[in-house]
Amino acid sequence: MKAKLFALATLAALLPAVSARAEWQAVERIETYAVSGRTGIALYRSIGERGPKVGIGRAIAYTDYRLTWRRDYRPEDGGCRLAAAVPNLTITYRLPAPADTLPPATRRLWETFIAGVEVHERGHGAIILDVVKKIEAISVGLAVADDPDCTKTRAELQRRLVPLAEELRRRNRDFDREEMSEGGNVHRLVLGLVNGG
Repeated sequence: MKAKLFALATLAALLPAVSARAEWQAVERIETYAVSGRTGIALYRSIGERGPKVGIGRAIAYTDYRLTWRRDYRPEDGGCRLAAAVPNLTITYRLPAPADTLPPATRRLWETFIAGVEVHERGHGAIILDVVKKIEAISVGLAVADDPDCTKTRAELQRRLVPLAEELRRRNRDFDREEMSEGGNVHRLVLGLVNGG
């Protein structure tokens, strides 16, 4: 469902420098919250009561992330160059999980439902990962002349991050709109769960 996203420009705070470009991988985690019920409709009602709070309502599931950076700003010839920018990205998917053993027919409905919900949330994760890679691409090699203390370079990086933060919000919003519209993937998953297939 709609991911709670932090503005990337805010998350671009400087951390201790690193000396070279490094390969990195995002860490993905799944957290669950308990729902109860023995039928699809009962489980869905429980999701409505216990799901993560997002905005003014509750969601079925939720994707969040934590992003920090290690950056190596190097003064060079009176200017400054960002020699390395290594992200530390953790993406967390929060999904519902039945608190009790389900009857076989309900279990089959649930398995189809939750598999589809997880695919949806991982779609948000893929968007986050793509934007972080774009941040890395515009960061490494960024150089500003007449900037011996690297303050102008840091400010220029912050300026360049604003459109990417906007892109992240827009892409997630568009993805949810498509997936949750009538006939969309999430809409069909919900109907399959509550209507028995």
